[in-house]
Amino acid sequence: MKIALFSDIHGNCIALEAVLADVERQGGVDEYWVLGDLVAVGTQPIQVLERLASLPTVRYTRGNTDRYITEGHRPPPFPKTVESDLTKLPVFEEVALTMAWTQGAAIATGWMPFLKSLPLEQHLTLPDGSRLLGVHASPGEDNSRGIRPDYEAGEVQERFSGIDADIICVGHTHWPMNTHVEDEATGKHHVINLGSVGNPRVPHLEAWYVMLEVGSDGYQITHHAVAYDIDKSIQMVEDVQHPAGGFILKFLRGQRIYPFGESQLPSVTR
Repeated sequence: MKIALFSDIHGNCIALEAVLADVERQGGVDEYWVLGDLVAVGTQPIQVLERLASLPTVRYTRGNTDRYITEGHRPPPFPKTVESDLTKLPVFEEVALTMAWTQGAAIATGWMPFLKSLPLEQHLTLPDGSRLLGVHASPGEDNSRGIRPDYEAGEVQERFSGIDADIICVGHTHWPMNTHVEDEATGKHHVINLGSVGNPRVPHLEAWYVMLEVGSDGYQITHHAVAYDIDKSIQMVEDVQHPAGGFILKFLRGQRIYPFGESQLPSVTR
């Protein structure tokens, strides 16, 4: 059995197409798992949804930005913060405009019911008996701090404790990881951060995904990093005059890369 897992597309269909093409070069898969943050913040939300809908056998989870679109929630800064600090007003306005822009696109094209239906988690027992859990940020949450190399071991252990799963796949922080978390209650969890497809925060600005191959005698996890036409993605921001264009361009131009360095990345296939 082969499963391709990815997350954090953020409305970047150019990056998504590169990932899907690379999956096909690997011989295809039995299932796709898409672990949240499908459409916001990006220039091609509907193209992303249409492309995903064309795939066979897809499982989804909800990301925090998917919830912002469907339930009207917003990330900070919040209104009370802005009232006490007017310097945050431009960011507040940008967030409001971009979420409304994506909401309008989803409503106008009939995709809102689908986005509202996204579940918080996906579970599957694999052929070797391993229990696979997929979630956007951490078990039971779409907007926790997730997992990153700079988080304290105790904090990460607490976040993943008591979970009935052997393999836990997450996204959210846009930094790929492949690690194990000790759990006094249930033993050791294999935790994999998929990285980001659409808004890179890693060196080389590639789109990352994970391939899970499993048989009756065990499983193998492989991270893949795929180059794509970032210049075309940048041009798309300018063409559609996206209300959060400046924010998106910071990702695409490498201005939001984490300071962890390549030594903190898992082994990767390019």
